[in-house]
Amino acid sequence: MTSLLQVDRLFVKFATQTGAVAAVRDVSFSIAKSGTLGLVGESGSGKSATSLAIMRLLPPQASVTGRISFGGQDLLALSDDSMRQIRGAGISMIFQEPMTALNPVMRVGDQVAEAVMAHQRISRREAWNHAVDALHEVAIPDPERRSRDYPHQLSGGQRQRVMIAMALVNHPRLLIADEPTTALDVTIQAQILNLLRELRERHNLAVLFISHDLGVISQVADQVAVMYKGEIVEMGAVAQIFSDASHPYTRGLISAIPTLRTDRSRPLETVESRARPEMTVPLRQISPGHWARVAP
Repeated sequence: MTSLLQVDRLFVKFATQTGAVAAVRDVSFSIAKSGTLGLVGESGSGKSATSLAIMRLLPPQASVTGRISFGGQDLLALSDDSMRQIRGAGISMIFQEPMTALNPVMRVGDQVAEAVMAHQRISRREAWNHAVDALHEVAIPDPERRSRDYPHQLSGGQRQRVMIAMALVNHPRLLIADEPTTALDVTIQAQILNLLRELRERHNLAVLFISHDLGVISQVADQVAVMYKGEIVEMGAVAQIFSDASHPYTRGLISAIPTLRTDRSRPLETVESRARPEMTVPLRQISPGHWARVAP
């Protein structure tokens, strides 16, 4: 299957007073058209830095090397103007906390309409109509009225739906979802995950879904890449990883997922309770489509 996004040997380093710090080291993966890759790992593992490198939204003190190919274009070689045309139209992103991503003093309909006008030569009225349609598509009730609300007047789930509407209003080919359900309660989380699945199928989207929760990844992704200390330590089909994880860190993440069979009389196992191996071996093929950093 043809890859829409291809990341090859990506390194992200941040300049500090004590020298360069590598946040992402030698990361490679691909996402097929209409495919979903789940990027999973604990906080600080390099997931968000990877996504921001793809969007070219890292701060000035960050240096990025490698190749990021989207639809055959090397994103790292594009001019700022060319990248702005891709960002929001070719590739869109949903952030973890909509209250920090949305402008608190603008109506949500105006914010979605602004995203339309940034990429389409249409009138403000037409852009507003597109915004209302987008809010309707993400199942916000009475979208014509709610489009005139400000972010603080909406619930957390509704604000996240606004973010999804803004991300999809220009019909991108790739959606990056950076922990979009972390701040939501379990019921609303399930609704948002179902909505993303429906929109992915309806629009034939490719998705990079970032999470620290392998349980969430198992519900939305076809493939999974496990990140630890800035590196991908295991990668393969979701079912394959869950049934036959090769790396100790991956097995630790799986063991930390609570299930109906979890013994409530004992504390949940944590990743910290397991030995954390250093990544001293290269990523190698364990079986077809399954890669991991494990000792021979």
